[in-house]
Amino acid sequence: MGRPTGFLEYERVVSAAEEPKTRIRHFKEFHAHLPLEEQKLQGARCMSCGVPFCQSGMMIGGMASGCPLHNLVPEWNDAVYHENWEQAYQRLKKTNNFPEFTSRVCPALCEAACICNLNGDPVSTRENEYAVIETAYERGYAAPHPPKVRTGKKVAVVGSGPSGLAAADQLNKRGHEVTVFEREDRIGGLLRYGIPNMKLEKQVIDRKIQVMEEEGIRFVTGADVGKSHKAADLLKGFDRVILACGASEPRDLKLPGRDAKGIHFAVDFLKSVTKSLLDSDLKDQKYIPVKGKRVVVIGGGDTGNDCTGTALRLGAKNVIQIEMMPKAPDTRAADNPWPQWPRICKTDYGQEEAIALFGKDPRVYQTTVTEFVKNKKGELCQIKTVRLEPKPDADTGRISMVPIKGTEQVMDADVVLIAAGFMGCQDYVAKAFRVNVDGRTNVATEPGGYETNVPKVFTAGDMHRGQSLVVWAIREGREAARAVDESLMGYTNLSVQ
Repeated sequence: MGRPTGFLEYERVVSAAEEPKTRIRHFKEFHAHLPLEEQKLQGARCMSCGVPFCQSGMMIGGMASGCPLHNLVPEWNDAVYHENWEQAYQRLKKTNNFPEFTSRVCPALCEAACICNLNGDPVSTRENEYAVIETAYERGYAAPHPPKVRTGKKVAVVGSGPSGLAAADQLNKRGHEVTVFEREDRIGGLLRYGIPNMKLEKQVIDRKIQVMEEEGIRFVTGADVGKSHKAADLLKGFDRVILACGASEPRDLKLPGRDAKGIHFAVDFLKSVTKSLLDSDLKDQKYIPVKGKRVVVIGGGDTGNDCTGTALRLGAKNVIQIEMMPKAPDTRAADNPWPQWPRICKTDYGQEEAIALFGKDPRVYQTTVTEFVKNKKGELCQIKTVRLEPKPDADTGRISMVPIKGTEQVMDADVVLIAAGFMGCQDYVAKAFRVNVDGRTNVATEPGGYETNVPKVFTAGDMHRGQSLVVWAIREGREAARAVDESLMGYTNLSVQ
């Protein structure tokens, strides 16, 4: 521990964000990060606790507390303070394949579990992580390191999101020959087309993919396994197959007027904008247009917020987010103590931008849509809503959101973006490989396992556990790689944590 009193001497400082009205003019990342000299003082704030909850990654009260990757947070925070950037990078990479992604998009479960929360502000661990990985690229620590020995075993990974990439990275390091199949035109999966540029600029992905290619991983795009590429060919041509296709079946709203023109899934909206941005800097206009339109986003989570921020950048006239659940409290409730994940209201970048533009929070709580109204041309023109209230079920005690009679309203809307989450994997991939799925349409395995009912076929990520965070996907990919390696070699020396 380099500075035992650092948490008392230095205040928490994080990167400054560009003003909302300015940053909505572009799709670039908008934080100005600290100079390394100042960042090291943030590393000094780490207490090197005897029991570091920040790296626990355990479930408390039904929510994750600490990093699911079990990152060695106190170790590399200490290295940051001592300006030993290479050691910090080596300790960080031991548990996390992609700190360049998590330092940008992770909600920082480590910080929520930081013991400094008890009497102040947590260590800025995510920003320290950003400084470590970006310094590693600048100084050459993150250069390609191909394996010196190959095993002769071949593994196919279907899907290039964070779980598929993590599995591929681990197995390649072990010396297996890995080929990643991606149905889209570019590698990255959720990272590429599900997360907007202002949260994760795509050259960050390209930079890492180039390193992975130079280390020996082969990437095949435009390969829609189960359609353009037969499952039987992969089973025949590879010793093992990992299915990491994500939970890509969006949850729909089967309401009257659903066929109205102007209703889109959030994932389709975000993908269309990112693809047009990458292809032509939006000049081809091959994206779902919202300029000058009244936009309603159904869903108050991260995806809903991303839709809000993206719509504002495209010139939407107005944006409203509809959320079924009540507004979370602004401060922790008594029944939500540390180190549980804090169930408090979070105002994210898109909502901040809407507040700056329109003078009010775009979120409407405890409300649901009951009908989509079309004009004579079949275009969406209004939505009907009703207020909700929480009520316990008489038999189970489970809380449900129930409509309140007399609270029906009509709201003008030209575009609706459905950001209501995802149901599970798309069934054509599961059927192509004949793997079993569970009641939530996720690919089924034994508890704690990754091998499916089909020999030599494994699964990982959202396709296995359901819609979740990037850090959970990376952990799943690492664990699946370990299971695959053991099945191939009879033992494994791949680390999970």
